[in-house]
Amino acid sequence: MKKARYIMIGGFLGAGKTTAVAALAERLTKRGLKVGLITNDQGSELVDTAMLRSKGFATEEIPGGCFCCRFNSLVDAAEKLDASSSPDVFIAEPVGSCTDLVATVTYPLRRIYGDAYLVAPLSVLVDPVRAERVFGLSEGGKFSDKVIYIYRKQLEEADLIVISKTDTLDAARHERLRATLAAEFPDAEVIGTSVRTGDTEAWFAKIEDSEQGTRAAMEVDYEIYAEGEALLGWLNATVQLAHGDGFDSEAVLQAIARRIQRSLAGAEIAHLKMTLSPDAGLGDVAVINLVRSDFVPELSLRLEAPVNAGQLIINVRAEAAPEQLRDAVREATETIATDFPGLSVQLDHLEFFRPGKPQPTHRLTSPA
Repeated sequence: MKKARYIMIGGFLGAGKTTAVAALAERLTKRGLKVGLITNDQGSELVDTAMLRSKGFATEEIPGGCFCCRFNSLVDAAEKLDASSSPDVFIAEPVGSCTDLVATVTYPLRRIYGDAYLVAPLSVLVDPVRAERVFGLSEGGKFSDKVIYIYRKQLEEADLIVISKTDTLDAARHERLRATLAAEFPDAEVIGTSVRTGDTEAWFAKIEDSEQGTRAAMEVDYEIYAEGEALLGWLNATVQLAHGDGFDSEAVLQAIARRIQRSLAGAEIAHLKMTLSPDAGLGDVAVINLVRSDFVPELSLRLEAPVNAGQLIINVRAEAAPEQLRDAVREATETIATDFPGLSVQLDHLEFFRPGKPQPTHRLTSPA
């Protein structure tokens, strides 16, 4: 039986993982390969899943914990995709605050299910502006030390460190960041990429054609890891929007995002992302992202026509109390109609929490 390729694309919140997953899936599909996608989150109601499904990809979602703690669910998701579409390639996107993926996911896959999967090198994406701040190359807001511990551990275990969004850097900044990452993490290969400009060949070719090597898994202090995750507030919400005459989805999304951003002033936002899915239509969605507190919300997918009714999914991750995220989202959704008279807003689902301590199903220091 031919082995399916298993590709995992990790990286901290806001690094651009979902955009990269979609671009890779489109590339593989054009080559005639069948692709199955697996998304992952601490909660439910994922923007990532909605966006990927809107593009027509077979996607399974694993809520309620990281891949490391839901290993059996990860395997079950792959089997569901296999039963429905027999993918040649699985692409998995872990939670953005998760680390120790080699010891808890790829090595167990290789040892237990090596007859079924060929595991590609682990890619870890970095947002270049966030990375410049973490490594002291520029000024700006950043996370506390225990959150940065997770950030650095993600990079330490990477086979490929991928600087995303390189179109936002000039050549000097790109080279300075590349050199810094290469010196800090000598076991990884550092590659630059930009999905926006299509500069993905060097990275995609490596994960399409090579296998993960063998080295001892890194050491992780799970107490610090847990404390770092517990500093992050997590919020997922779904909201029903409607207007008898139709509303401008771009304007509404930008207004809600700016309201949430203002309410969270003083907290470091890791990622605010929203999708709007019209009730009528062909499955298209609008998507907006905010990846740093001092940045601007950006629309990556737009809806051209006015929307009469649709479902808004809101995901917020920030170094802040979950209750602060709750209050920000409630205030934004309850007051948005003041800017858009006639807009009906109904909050259907709201969950806000801090992630619990990671408890891996397996932890192997080598794949053999």
